[in-house]
Formats: sequence, C-alpha cells, structure tokens
Amino acid sequence: MADFGGADLDAFRADARAWLDENFPKALGADTEAQQLAAQSPAKPTGDFAVWKERMAQKGWGAPTWPKAYGGGGLSAAEARVLAEEMTRIGAVNPIAGMGISMFGPTLLEYGNEEQKQRHIPPIVRGEIRWCQGFSEPGAGSDLAGLQTKAVDAGDHYIVSGQKIWTSGAQWADWCFCLVRTDNTKKHEGISFLLIDMKSPGVEARPIRLIAGNSPFCETFFTEVKVPKENLVGPLNGGWTIAKRLLQFERNGMGNRQNGPAPAAVHEIAKEYLDTDATGRLADRDLRARICEHEMENRLVQLTARRIAVEAKGNQGPSAATSIMKNASMKAGQDRQELLLEVYGHQGLGWEGEGFRPEELTTVRSWLSSKAFSIFGGSAEIQNNIISKRILGLPELTQSR
Repeated sequence: MADFGGADLDAFRADARAWLDENFPKALGADTEAQQLAAQSPAKPTGDFAVWKERMAQKGWGAPTWPKAYGGGGLSAAEARVLAEEMTRIGAVNPIAGMGISMFGPTLLEYGNEEQKQRHIPPIVRGEIRWCQGFSEPGAGSDLAGLQTKAVDAGDHYIVSGQKIWTSGAQWADWCFCLVRTDNTKKHEGISFLLIDMKSPGVEARPIRLIAGNSPFCETFFTEVKVPKENLVGPLNGGWTIAKRLLQFERNGMGNRQNGPAPAAVHEIAKEYLDTDATGRLADRDLRARICEHEMENRLVQLTARRIAVEAKGNQGPSAATSIMKNASMKAGQDRQELLLEVYGHQGLGWEGEGFRPEELTTVRSWLSSKAFSIFGGSAEIQNNIISKRILGLPELTQSR
C-alpha cells in the first residue's frame, strides 16, 4: 500500500481499530506506565500482558514495518503511524521492546544475509530473545573506533577476547551484537560486526550499581570466546559502516520516544503542589516562566519528530538528523526532571518508606538517572560534531561516534 493518506488509509484505520478493540485487554489501558515497564522487564510476562504480547507477536505488529517474510507486520510507514495513533487512543503500549526491535533488527534487515535474517529476526518479532550492545570499552567511549576487543581468525571460527562497558541489560541478554577488532593496522577499517551468544563459555557480565540505585549497565568480559564465522554480519573489517547505521537507529529511538500517551505536563503537576494566584496561574513567576519555556521546547521536539517522520521517504530509516533529535529530546528530558524535583520539593526527595506517593518516590531516582541522558548513545558533544559535519558541512574536529 502506498505511503499516503486517503480511502485506503482510512480503511486500514478502521481495520486496525477493530482488531485492537477485540484483542487488547481493556484492563491494561488504565496503566500505560506499567505496560512500558513490563515490556522492558526481563521477567516472563504474565496475565493480560502475556496475552497482549502473544497476540501482537502473532500479528507481527510489534515490528509493524518489518517484512512479513520474517514475521513482521509488512505495513507502510503511514500505516504504522495510524496503528500507533490507534494504540495511543486506547492506552495500548507495544509489548515487544528492547534493542532487538529498536536497534539490531533494523540493522540486520539492511546488512544481514538471508540465513542470518531467517534465524534472528522472527524471534525478535515474537519477543522471545533479548539483545545487548557490545560497543563501548573502558578506553573507547566517545572515540569508539579506538576499541581493542579482538577477534582472531581460528579457521571456521573466531576467538574473541576483550572487555566492553556500559552494556545495558547484558546480565539478561541472550545475544550481543558486538564490534571487534579484526585488523590492528587500520583504525576504522579494521573493525568487524560480530554476533555473540551470551551463553558461550568465556562470557561474563558484571552489573554496575548506579547512584540511582539500579543496575541497568554491565561490564562484559570476553575470555577466548569461540564465535562461529557465520555470525559475522557484513564483510570482514566492514563493521564501522554497519555500526554507524545502527547508532542512527539507536538515536532515532532516543529522540522519538512515543510509546503510549505522553506523561502529565509539568504545569499540571505544579498546580497541585504549589501556590497559584487569583487567576489560577502559578504564583512563582520565575518558575512559571521556566516551565513555560520547557513545555514550548518539548512541544517543538514532538512536532519536529513528527515532521521528520512524515518527510521520510518509504522505509529508508533514520538519517544524521537523529543526532539533532537525540540532543534536543535528551535536554528536554533533563529539564523536565530538574523542574519536577523543584516542584515536588521535599516530597520529591523520598527514597523509600511511607508518606510518599509512588510518583514521588521515583522523582529523585529519575533525576539522578537523567544525568546520563547527554552521555549514552553518543555524548552531546559527539552529536554536535556529527551535526556540524554531516548536516552543516563544516570541517570535522574530532573522530565522531
């Protein structure tokens, strides 16, 4: 179906609405945050959420634009937007999430061979396996191409040795898409893209406890791990090109997070906690101005994301503009957490115990976690370098991730 509006798109909307009304468990729509947490959780789904996930997996709508040949929905970009709108209408969150959907799957569809697609894409669509990202290393963060984890040719397999860091969810992952050095004489042209089974002997993931109290990141060690050569994606020493494409998908997801209804606006929360004047406005003029500025910027981010999606041709995927959206959306997220902490006051400083609402207990944790927004997925400085070189055409000052 063509990627434009009209009668065909209206017919699809009617069909999608009917299917969702029949298959989405109504009780789930009352708590979209719980759905989002369940989608990201490593625990096996239960109850209504398990039913919802199974139905979406069978329909292929967890990956709506992916080819039906691999279990995807086979929808056009316009149809996928309509589906997202209809899901938002009833409070439905995509139950199939993770790096397999947002990052690795789209990349494999572009660069993988047919055998790799047939093996790995269907389980991702069904939400059966979890993937983690083996990119950053202790000595190669922003300068990602400086990585030293090596893969040595050993006949029909590679022997991988080295260390990765900040590997989100590695302690729960089944597989890792990993950058390894296969040529020490070249920097960017000596990197390959390898898939590693996390259950392989010699793989160890050690969770890193963060200041916010959780451990989403890990140090991951590879000690003479045997990896079949069939797990090499793309050409030998051609991993840098694949990595850059995957990072575009990663930043696209960070800059365009529209999975379910938007959270309550800061000004709505502020009116519940702070004094208002005779006209119903927040009495604190300075805070009122900062909240207004934040909400205008956040709205601009949303509109820009929508415009980029509309302007995209077919299913070509994200471009260097994802670096703009990544920086803008991450700043908006950090500003929101700063404002919420100020609005909640001492009620936002609770860590545990009675006397706090659930949303108040997450405030300081979210504020602490938000400090990483401008670092992970490529730091704000790296994104600015990409923007200057690839969008504005300015000279590159440093090697960009």
